[in-house]
Amino acid sequence: MISPQQVEAMIKAELPDAQVQVQDLTGGGDHYQVTVVSLHFAGKGLVQQHQLVYGALQQALSTEAIHALAVKTYTPEAWQTAAVS
Repeated sequence: MISPQQVEAMIKAELPDAQVQVQDLTGGGDHYQVTVVSLHFAGKGLVQQHQLVYGALQQALSTEAIHALAVKTYTPEAWQTAAVS
């Protein structure tokens, strides 16, 4: 089990500029949805963006502290567009 704050800290350790929202989907501390907004995603495809997030959480995923992870990634510009829509 891992806390939402730990998930956020792990992502921010790899993507320091990131705005991170973490949602515990089951309340059990092992199924999460993360929404990450970062300049690091600029010029990268969706798969590459998600790989950056998965990389940041690799230890928690490999030890099965996180069993399931849904990832949404945005550049700041894409996030603004999504917020307006």
